Amino acid sequence: MSGKEPRFHGEVTERSHKNMSKIRAKDTSIEVALRKALWSKGYRYRKNYKDLPGRPDIVLTKYKIAIFCDSEFFHGKDWDALKKKLEKGKNPDYWIKKIERNIQRDKEKDQVLNFMGWTVLHFWGKDILKNPDECIRVIEETIFDLKIGETDNEEV
Repeated sequence: MSGKEPRFHGEVTERSHKNMSKIRAKDTSIEVALRKALWSKGYRYRKNYKDLPGRPDIVLTKYKIAIFCDSEFFHGKDWDALKKKLEKGKNPDYWIKKIERNIQRDKEKDQVLNFMGWTVLHFWGKDILKNPDECIRVIEETIFDLKIGETDNEEV
């Protein structure tokens, strides 16, 4: 991953610019919902952790787990279907390029974090809001698997 990238991939309308400027980069409703669920289960975390690439939304430093709370639109959930919708909408070149680059950047960031020894988890926003307990279950299973891996390594 090299340096900063240009922020725009084409022209956007003033209305789109105004709407996009209101989208938060951190402390979104999905992040807050997952953090509250983690906190209530007794997990302590760091938020928007600057010491790691991509500034994960939530980091469990004790377990080296980086968690990203992804919005469906900007991170391209069900990309093939979403791409077809975007092709028919306004400014398709801009949106398709933007979201494809986001998807690519997510993969690159995950690879770097994995290489650094971190476990990366992604949760879709609607999954967090509809069923935060399921997200916590996935996190707890990941912690369990990591602990099992540690004990296996100690026995060798």
